[in-house]
Amino acid sequence: MKIKLNKDEKIEDLQFKNLKMIQNKNGFCFGIDSILLTDFAKKIKKDARVIDLGTGTGIIATLLCKKTTLKEIIGVEIQREVYDMAQKSIKLNQLENQFKIINEDIIDLNKILEKNTFDVVVTNPPYKKKGTGIKNEEKKKIISRHETTATLEDFIRISKDLLKDKGEFYMVHRPDRLVDIIEIMRKYKIEPKIIRFVYSYQNSEPKLVLIKAIKNAKSFLKIEKNLYIYDEKGKYTEEINKIYNK
Repeated sequence: MKIKLNKDEKIEDLQFKNLKMIQNKNGFCFGIDSILLTDFAKKIKKDARVIDLGTGTGIIATLLCKKTTLKEIIGVEIQREVYDMAQKSIKLNQLENQFKIINEDIIDLNKILEKNTFDVVVTNPPYKKKGTGIKNEEKKKIISRHETTATLEDFIRISKDLLKDKGEFYMVHRPDRLVDIIEIMRKYKIEPKIIRFVYSYQNSEPKLVLIKAIKNAKSFLKIEKNLYIYDEKGKYTEEINKIYNK
């Protein structure tokens, strides 16, 4: 299918089931965190109704359409330019029957989506706490990296409203926010069930944390084995290659 690109856009081959993603050459592009979250969430139930909060260009939703047997996934993206790229990627990959996208702020979702109707929430929210960190000059990168339009608590609170009872919540974030994450989750009765730390190398500090939680579940937490991105030679580990289908 022929898609008209803007001058700053490019098509990236995901090297998985012929999927492709349109990205802005100068904007915030998806990283390994989105790929790892997709793999972490790939066991979601058949015919699940899923929502991806802060979908960006739609990398997580696009991959989940092919890695799972979900029925429908709705992406929510506040930035119009990024939303437009995601729409083109949906058409490029012929996913119109599975993947829909909404150009809205997540804090307004209660006005347009019915509560307690989603089986799964997935999200790769901005990592930087409001008022902290060095901000990039590009506005679209600031929105992607910093809590400028919605906070961590907003993402979790909205997830609680949208999820069915015992619905699943999957998130990737930074380990230094883990105490905040668990505190806020419990405030909104989303109970952490599985945590997995991601390291660049063995003997390095963790750079990411993958979290699975369940709405209104009883307390019991499992810490899965560490995930290492690179081996001692600086090459992808066997597990990362498997995740990337190499």
